[in-house]
Amino acid sequence: MTTISHSHTGTGSGARPWLALAGFVAACQLAGIVGIPFNERAIDTWYDTLAKPSFNPPSWVFGPVWTTLYVLMAVAAWLVWRTDDRRRRTALALFAGQLLLNALWSPLFFGARLPGWALAEIVVLWLAVALTTSWFWSIDRRAGALLVPYLAWVSFAAVLNAEIVRLN
Repeated sequence: MTTISHSHTGTGSGARPWLALAGFVAACQLAGIVGIPFNERAIDTWYDTLAKPSFNPPSWVFGPVWTTLYVLMAVAAWLVWRTDDRRRRTALALFAGQLLLNALWSPLFFGARLPGWALAEIVVLWLAVALTTSWFWSIDRRAGALLVPYLAWVSFAAVLNAEIVRLN
């Protein structure tokens, strides 16, 4: 049974819930920031030399998309954190695991220049995001819905990664 809880049990009152939201936003943005040095070193050199499919977006698209997705992810995690659902610990552990996998993709693809390994990793990431989305949805539908664009983008990124592997 799907429930939507608006309970604030265990989260305290006053500024604490908003501090938690800020913490979730910071953690998610940090996952993206980790990849920036790897991306910047490889975009204009190695990455530009790769054959890419016609649906490859321009490089400038990725920053705004990921920034937005990280905010949506943070709000989703915060909504789950605010519930009194006994499954929230597991759901948030899954969230942390997929966030770690998210942070590992850029060092693999751009840093180590291993698109094949990055493809294997993004498949695992996709599974982790799908599982996290399912858990979030079962705890708070709004939280699950907020992860749907992220799952869609990771799906697109996996297809793009696979095409880059195939073409190179």
